Amino acid sequence: MALIRKGGRDMDVQRAQEITNSPTMANVTYNGTRIYIEHVDQQNGTTTIHPLDEPNNKQSVSVSSLVEH
Repeated sequence: MALIRKGGRDMDVQRAQEITNSPTMANVTYNGTRIYIEHVDQQNGTTTIHPLDEPNNKQSVSVSSLVEH
C-alpha cells in the first residue's frame, strides 16, 4: 500500500483522500513544492496534483512521494 510521510510517521492512501475531502488546506509537498491534491486513485496508490501557484500543471504521482508537514 502506498504511504504519505508525515513528520516521520507513515499514513495510508486514506489520509490523502481525507486531505482531498477536507475544507481545510493541508500543507503537502511533492519534491519540496507545495501542492494541491485534486484526486486520489486508491486502487493504484496515485494522486493527481498541481503546484499551488500552477493550477494548470497537473501530474499524476505516487502517494508515497507526498509529504504532509
